[in-house]
Amino acid sequence: MRILALPIALAFSVAALSAPALAQSATVRLTLKDGRFEPAQTTAPANQRLTIIVKNAERTPAEFESNTLRVEKVVTPGATIELHIRPLNPGRYRFFNDFHQQTDGYLIVK
Repeated sequence: MRILALPIALAFSVAALSAPALAQSATVRLTLKDGRFEPAQTTAPANQRLTIIVKNAERTPAEFESNTLRVEKVVTPGATIELHIRPLNPGRYRFFNDFHQQTDGYLIVK
């Protein structure tokens, strides 16, 4: 029985150490409305996983895209999407609507 107890105890120890890391995440909410992102500039903490929630309040489809964030996803009219982003270094990350590239914004990571 002791042979089985050691791997189980180790598994619980690793899970306990990982729990605080899982808690470190942030969420940013954006709305595409009237041909622009609201807010056009937002902030997020560095070195944490990030969820970007994008709501398309337009009557036409949009494509949320960012070369620096390495993400692109179509957002149908009236829909909301979630994008899960890796931990980021401090910096300024541009995002835009690929269907109308003049519609852009910035994520400032501190």
